[in-house]
Amino acid sequence: MAAVRLWVRTEPFLAGLLPAPPPARLGPRYLRKVAAYARARPGCFPRLPWPRWRHIACGKLQLRREIAWLYFQLFHSLLHPDPPRRLERAEAEAACGSAEELERQRSELSVDTLQFLLFLYIQQVNKVSLRCSLIGEEWPSPRTKAPGLTGKSASENKNWNDQDHHAFVLSHLSDMLELLLEPEQLSASSHPTHSSLVSYEAICALSFLIEGTVSKSRMVRPLHELALWQPCHGQNGYSKVSKAFSFPKLESWLRALLTANPFGMTACLKSGKKLAWAQQVEGTTKRAKIACSTRVVPEVSPMVIMSQVYKQTLAKSSDTLVGAHVRIHRCNESFIYLLSPLRSVTIEKCRNSTFVLGPVQASVHVHSCDNVKVIVVCHRLCLSSTTGCTFYILTPNEPVILSGNQAVSFAPFHTHYPMLEDHMAQVGLATLPSYWDSPVLVCKESEDTSVFRLLPPSDFYTFVIPFEMEGDTTETPGGLPHAYQKALSQREEKVQSWQRTVKEAGLTKDQRKQFQMLVENKFYEWLVQTGNRQQLDSLIPPTVGSEQAAG
Repeated sequence: MAAVRLWVRTEPFLAGLLPAPPPARLGPRYLRKVAAYARARPGCFPRLPWPRWRHIACGKLQLRREIAWLYFQLFHSLLHPDPPRRLERAEAEAACGSAEELERQRSELSVDTLQFLLFLYIQQVNKVSLRCSLIGEEWPSPRTKAPGLTGKSASENKNWNDQDHHAFVLSHLSDMLELLLEPEQLSASSHPTHSSLVSYEAICALSFLIEGTVSKSRMVRPLHELALWQPCHGQNGYSKVSKAFSFPKLESWLRALLTANPFGMTACLKSGKKLAWAQQVEGTTKRAKIACSTRVVPEVSPMVIMSQVYKQTLAKSSDTLVGAHVRIHRCNESFIYLLSPLRSVTIEKCRNSTFVLGPVQASVHVHSCDNVKVIVVCHRLCLSSTTGCTFYILTPNEPVILSGNQAVSFAPFHTHYPMLEDHMAQVGLATLPSYWDSPVLVCKESEDTSVFRLLPPSDFYTFVIPFEMEGDTTETPGGLPHAYQKALSQREEKVQSWQRTVKEAGLTKDQRKQFQMLVENKFYEWLVQTGNRQQLDSLIPPTVGSEQAAG
């Protein structure tokens, strides 16, 4: 008989988790209360509109309004990535003339109640400490220290670790199934019994976290389709009469069939192919480790993992990157250009580097980085434990500042490449609304706005992407804010004035030659002092001229 194989989906953890411990009021005990409340109140089930969630989160759980919206919008965008609809919503939000109009626009949004509860539950992945997992405790004790608020976080970012996702689901499967039960299936003490039944709707919700396949088929199917497959009914306790599953049998069936994700980070590192780069310096590639998972099935986004890139300039724009989850890890003194539409990007433990990214459909997470520049159009930006980093961004959501950040600078997106606007349309990102200058602090330092600043216009310069590509974009999408455009214009006027002064100085041929040498020497000194000499040198291809960054 054909065998069913199940695994924990990577997408909800990788693109849906905030890389930080959730508020205590979103813990399992409170989520059970939310589940009971939602089922008992009209208008909250089976779909939960934003106004109802706002009432529950702010009125019942005492969460800040921006935190309530952050989780709601993060989940909504995870399940509704359709680019045309995103562009329609962006246009509608940009047309809002007041906070009241914007709130009315947001009130039209709703999410699947049961799936949203699971989404909130899995945020606990980043709360379980390594020490507790080793000694078998499910949750940290009161003595467990939180990540440092001023220094680096002691915990690892678990969003990418598919082994952690697998272990978490196995450890908390019973609790998550209990969260999905109808009230009449619970005992007087609000716990499941041996006779409790799990509805088909609950299994559909659990498909948010679990998927699988039959035998060696390459078709990935959601859990609810596999659970209804006739040969599985004896094991998972499905009854055609009640159209529901036996709680204990279903739990045992899931535990027995859950295995490692064949498309996760572990599989990518083990069997992923090595990427070819259009632009790469010779002689400095020994330390770099770059792998890509193959696009085996259309339902699963590919992965690209880059680690230990040191003193290199790497550039790529190709189908390999389109829709990929990208992890950039421990890169130092490098310039990395990924000029394709991406699904998500995580930048971890990098230093003194510049990252120029194509439009990112989900989130860009930057964690434990020092002195990096990130230039990107993205749906959302999240920062944790960064020092001295600058972000040139175009984003329809407020940048999220988590714990441990120092000296963060935000500036408007300031570059372009020929395919940029086409790539933005592919992932549903528009030029408006743009909240690059309105970060929200989601941490215990939430009153301390000194952790970030808006880059002064006097320190602002445009960025030129030094590669030729086909396409129609010839300027920064949406233009620049007035203050920054004015600063650039004034600087350009000074350059023109200087050129006129030199031209009208009446220098002799020898004087012009001597003056040119002086200027070139000063420019060379500046290149060396600023580190731009390395970037220019790395742009010289080892063989032919710099053509397209495709490969």
